Amino acid sequence: MIPTLETERLRLRPYALSDFEPYVQMWSDPDVVRFIGGKPFEREASWSRFVRQQGMWTYMGFGFFAIEEKATGQFVGEAGFHEARRAITPSIEGTLEAGWALNTAGQGWGYATEAMTAAIGWAETAFGGQKMTAIIDPDNQTSVRVAKKLGFAEVARTTYANTPIVVFERG
Repeated sequence: MIPTLETERLRLRPYALSDFEPYVQMWSDPDVVRFIGGKPFEREASWSRFVRQQGMWTYMGFGFFAIEEKATGQFVGEAGFHEARRAITPSIEGTLEAGWALNTAGQGWGYATEAMTAAIGWAETAFGGQKMTAIIDPDNQTSVRVAKKLGFAEVARTTYANTPIVVFERG
C-alpha cells in the first residue's frame, strides 16, 4: 500500500489517473528536463514513466509520490525513491535511489527539500539501514544544494548515458 505523507504545504500521495495530463506537461517542459536527460519526453514516454511509478511500489515496496500542493490541490511534481538498475560504476543497485522533479510552477519554493524530507523520514522507518543514493548532473546546482540539505554527500563522479553525473550517498 502506498502511504500518503503530509507536510506543512504538501501532500505526497499515490498517483491518480487525473495526474497524467499535468505529468505530461511537466516532462515535456525543456526547463524541467534540462538536467534529466536534456530532451523533453513524448506523451508515450511520459505514460511509460507514469505507470512505472505504480509498478515500483508493487515490486519494491517503495517508489515515487505525486506531490500535491495543499493550498491549491494542484499536482506540482514527484519525489521519492526508485531502483533503476542503472549500468553505472560505482553501482547504486540495491539502494534507495532518491529523486525529485517539479513543474516550473513548483520550482523555487523549497518544495523539493520539503517533499524529500518527508519521503526520507518515511523510508528510514520503512527501510531502516538501507543505503540512500542520488545521481545528479554536476551542472544542476539547485539539485546539488537540495541533496546536501538532505544529508547527501558526494561519493563519486562518473558518467551515465554519456553524461557526467555525481553520485551522492546519504550517511
